[in-house]
Amino acid sequence: MRTRVKFCGITRMNDALEAAALGVDALGFVFTRESKRYIALENACVIRAALPPFVACVALFMDDDAVWVAEVLKKFGPDYLQFHGNEDAGYCDSFASPYLKAIAMGAAQNVAAFAAKYPGAGGFLLDSHAVGAAGGSGETFDWTRVPRDITRPLLLAGGLTPDNIADAIRQVQPYGVDVSSGIEAAPGIKDSQKMRKFIEEVNRVSA
Repeated sequence: MRTRVKFCGITRMNDALEAAALGVDALGFVFTRESKRYIALENACVIRAALPPFVACVALFMDDDAVWVAEVLKKFGPDYLQFHGNEDAGYCDSFASPYLKAIAMGAAQNVAAFAAKYPGAGGFLLDSHAVGAAGGSGETFDWTRVPRDITRPLLLAGGLTPDNIADAIRQVQPYGVDVSSGIEAAPGIKDSQKMRKFIEEVNRVSA
C-alpha cells in the first residue's frame, strides 16, 4: 500500500503549490492563533482556491472555541478537521465533519484505550508531543510504541525528516505520514529541497 503524505503548517502560496506538484495527498493549515505556524483564515482560503484537484486540505485546531472552528468550516471548507488538544469526542463529533484526532505519544498512556474514546474519528495522528503541548517540535518518539490493534488509519508524525522517513515507514508501516518542521527552513517556511527529498524517499520505500 502506498504511504499517504501530508505536509503540515502551510502558510505560503508557493509552498502549497510546490507541495501539490510534488504529489502530496494533503496539506495542513493551522488555525490555532497561538501557533507559530498559524495562518489567517482569509490567506488560507486564497491558497485553497488555487490548489489543483485531489489535494485534500486539513484544518488544525488545539482546544479552540467551537465558534471559531465553525467559522473555519464555513469559509475554508476543509476536507478534514484535526484536533491536537484535549478535545473530547463530543466536541469533535459536534461539527458533523470528518476528523482526525492527535494522540500525544510523549505521554505514557494506553494508545488503544485512548483511540477507543473517539469512535467517530476517521483516523489518528501519532505525534511526539506531550499532553497539552503543540506538535511541530521536531522530536521523534519510540516507534515501537505504535499499536498494532487499531483498525482505523494511523498517521505517523513527530520529528520526521528526509533522512529518517524511510526507516520510519519500514518500521511502522503507517497509513500515512505527517511532516512539518522536518521540511522547513523556519517555522511556516518550507524548504524546496527538503520537500522534494522527503517525497522521493517516501516513494522509494513505498515502491
